[in-house]
Amino acid sequence: MAEGNKATRDAGGFGFKVRGPREFYGGLVLIGIAILAIWASRDLAGSHGFAFGPGTAPRMFAILLALMGGAIAISGLLVDGPPIEKFAFKGPAFVVVAILLFACMIRGISLEYLGLPISIPGFGLVPSTFVAFMVSIMASSEMRWIESLVAAAGMTLFCVLLFVYALALPFQLWPSFF
Repeated sequence: MAEGNKATRDAGGFGFKVRGPREFYGGLVLIGIAILAIWASRDLAGSHGFAFGPGTAPRMFAILLALMGGAIAISGLLVDGPPIEKFAFKGPAFVVVAILLFACMIRGISLEYLGLPISIPGFGLVPSTFVAFMVSIMASSEMRWIESLVAAAGMTLFCVLLFVYALALPFQLWPSFF
C-alpha cells in the first residue's frame, strides 16, 4: 500500500506500519482483555498434576484469547485493511438503556439511597421484556414499527414460555399493582 494512504499508519513511532488498523487495534484489545482475565483469576488455584483447579480453565481461555489477539494484531501489520470508521453511539446507547430499563422494570427500583422517598414497583416479565425489546430495536436504522411490535411480542412470548414454564423460574409476569 502506498505511503500516503490513510490505512497505512506509523504505529506510534516504533518503526512499523499499521496496514490494517481495525485488525491491529482489535487484536490489542483482545490481548488487553486476556491480561485482565489472567489478572482476575490470579487468586484461583491452578492445576496440580492431572487435576484441574478452578483457575485452570479461565487461564487457558485467556491465554488462547491472547494468542488469537496477537495473531489478529500481526495480521493488521501484514495485510492491508480498511481504516477505523467513526464510532456510532446510537446503537450501543439504546442497547445499554434497554438493559438498564429491563433491570429496573423487572423487579422495581427504590431511590431511597439517593435520598428520594420514591419506590417504583416491579412491572413483571411481560411488560419489561416487551419494553426492553422495543427500546433496543430502536438502535437499528432499519427499524419498522409493525415488524418490531410483532418481534417484541414473539420474543416476550418466548421468554415467558422458556423462563416461567420450561425452566419454572419464579418470575412475576404482570405488575403487582394490577
